[in-house]
Amino acid sequence: MIPRLKPYLGKEEILAVFKNRKYAVQRFEQAFSAQFHTNYAAAFPYGRSALWAFFNAMEIKDAEIVQPAYTCSVVAHATVLSGNTPVFVDINLTDYNMNLDQFANAINEHTRAVIPTHLFGYPMDVDRVQKIVKDAEVKYGHKIYIIQDCAHSFDARYKGKPVINAGDGAIFGLGISKQITSIFGGVFTTNNEEIAKKVREFRDGNFHKPPWSKSLSRYLYLLATYAAFQPFIYGFVYWIQEKTPFLNHLTKAYHLDEKIHFPPDYLDQMTPIEALVGLEQLRKYTAVRSKRIEIANKYFSEIHLSNEWVLPPEIDGATYSHFAIRTDARDRLLASFASHGIQLGQLIEYSMPHQSAYKKYAKDKLFPNSYLCSNSMINLPIYPHLKNHEVNRIIDICMGD
Repeated sequence: MIPRLKPYLGKEEILAVFKNRKYAVQRFEQAFSAQFHTNYAAAFPYGRSALWAFFNAMEIKDAEIVQPAYTCSVVAHATVLSGNTPVFVDINLTDYNMNLDQFANAINEHTRAVIPTHLFGYPMDVDRVQKIVKDAEVKYGHKIYIIQDCAHSFDARYKGKPVINAGDGAIFGLGISKQITSIFGGVFTTNNEEIAKKVREFRDGNFHKPPWSKSLSRYLYLLATYAAFQPFIYGFVYWIQEKTPFLNHLTKAYHLDEKIHFPPDYLDQMTPIEALVGLEQLRKYTAVRSKRIEIANKYFSEIHLSNEWVLPPEIDGATYSHFAIRTDARDRLLASFASHGIQLGQLIEYSMPHQSAYKKYAKDKLFPNSYLCSNSMINLPIYPHLKNHEVNRIIDICMGD
């Protein structure tokens, strides 16, 4: 079974636990900011914790936060749990990012922040985002923060410039499914010294040092993940995931349960073990990015599909966290590919304003594109561990299905 995703882990991450843990988190922060060309980076237990901390550190409360309707639920969760109101904007079907005409109309005198999400690694037009926000600041007479959601995109570029630096800050998730991982973990980056200081002060004053047992459990999780994705084991893992509920707490919790909540350890600090694994992953990032783009280019050049499938956009500067295909035949294709030993991913199986917990924030607006995508997106495997014969096998099945 070819997995739908696979973290780029090796012996380096497994052995990282035996390295010097002193100042590991600080060293990871410095390496992260250097890798992605930002002035400051602050580590967190999750990306959602980083966004929640930013809202609190900057004393943003009882405000409206503009964000896409089709994105990971944790953005809206961080908004509501910090005492703010999400304002949803529908997406385009061309790049799956926010419709910028609707984005401009969503900003008003109550808006204090906007969260552009570069979904599936496709960079938004950050120049236009900044222009829209700047005009709104002049109109309404107050600061509106731009926080880039780079959990999928990492160093995606718009017109050659990293989207990470197009605004006041950026957030990253570093879970196992991301392009690089620190087991769990998240990062907030900024080029603004005052924002960096406030975010760090809030974190250091409100986040707790985790017990030693958490470091152990994180390492055991890493070992289990490394083992689970081995070719001779993953078929069994796939069966457990698809046929039993045993892995739901890892694959569906906090995303598909339609509840507004965070993990119980969202106020823990990043563990040194996570930081050490993150350091090893940062050293691999350039190779990870290059390989994803290489596979995407091969898919683009060799996959020619019927009108039943809509291929993803081919965009300069994209990092392709996913190779996202839209289809009305999602369930059939998932089953068909699985019968050939290929697991396709289902991408963001929900539209936020259509979630029961968030319907009141929709304010009778329609989000047709978001709803459509929540029921029709699949992902071809596109990770560095894929061998050439596996990529060719995926292409062959695509062409023959």
